[in-house]
This record gives sequence, C-alpha cells and structure tokens, in this order.
Amino acid sequence: MLVLRLNKAGMPQEWIHPEHAARLYCQEKVLFELGSDAFTLHGGWNRDGVQSTLRLASIIACTGKVTDVNGKIALTNRFLFRRDNYLCLYCGHPFPPSQLTRDHILPRSRGGKDSWTNVATACSRCNHAKGAQTPEEAHMPLLAVPFRPNLYERFYLMNRRILADQMSFLESHFTQRRDWHVL
Repeated sequence: MLVLRLNKAGMPQEWIHPEHAARLYCQEKVLFELGSDAFTLHGGWNRDGVQSTLRLASIIACTGKVTDVNGKIALTNRFLFRRDNYLCLYCGHPFPPSQLTRDHILPRSRGGKDSWTNVATACSRCNHAKGAQTPEEAHMPLLAVPFRPNLYERFYLMNRRILADQMSFLESHFTQRRDWHVL
C-alpha cells in the first residue's frame, strides 16, 4: 500500500511508502489528512512492555514548497491500456495487455503523431482491420474520445493498487471526457 502525498494546496505530489509517510508524521510535516482509510505501523517495545504505534492516513498533505508536477506523463502502452480500461476502443471487448496494441487514429504513415490524443487501445484484430486508415475510412468508429491525462489521472495511471478513498479523491478531479459513447 502506498500513501498519496499532497502539497499544502491539496495537489498530488507523489506516491510514497508508509515508512516515508511515518517519517513525515514524526517530523511534524503533515498538515492534514484526507480519506477514510488508515492503517497502523507498529514499532518497538518500551520497558513497560508497551509497543509503539503510529496511525497513517492514506492521503496526507505536507508542508514544504508547492511544486508544479503538471509535467507530461510518458505515453507508454502500460499507461495507455490502463487509460482505456484494457478495452479495444473499436470493438469494445476487454483483453489482457498481451493482446492489446497501440493504434494511431491518424496513422503515422499519414503524418499522425504519437500523442495521447492520437492513440487508442486496440485489439490485434481491429488494429489489423483498420490498417493505415482513419476510423471513418475504415467504418470503425471509436467508442471513446482519446485524451491526455490530467494531473489526477496521471496519479491514477501510476499506481495499480489504489485504496478506495484515494480513488475517490483522484476520481473527483478526472476530466469528464472519459464518458463512453452509447452504441
């Protein structure tokens, strides 16, 4: 389990290990906590036989410089497939990552860029059927509009084991362009 560290303005900064979060608590750098999930770290025993404990929230905001982490998220197949929920955006079927490919909506052979807004997850069959055509030319409409992940979506893509309260916090800031078209 990782802890989501926010800056004092409440914007995500990084995923950190519980030990790092414990250090921030002990240094009194945690300004506030969010979410409902928490867990307890157990430490050593004192001479009276009492074990020390430290309660950690799953989302913490810390002191320090407010940094801009709006940097670009790398366009990798891992993040692309996760963005598209492991669905082929042409046939709508779910597939394991090993059976998915990156399809360029405007093919690279026709000047299309390798960018978040020009790629979609496709199964091998649909990618082959589309070939070097646009979705319109191939009569294969996209089921969702490709988008570049925002800061909160970036943190979702970076961590595969997100707790419910962390997901709720991140999801409340997702772009609304994620809606699926009705077939």
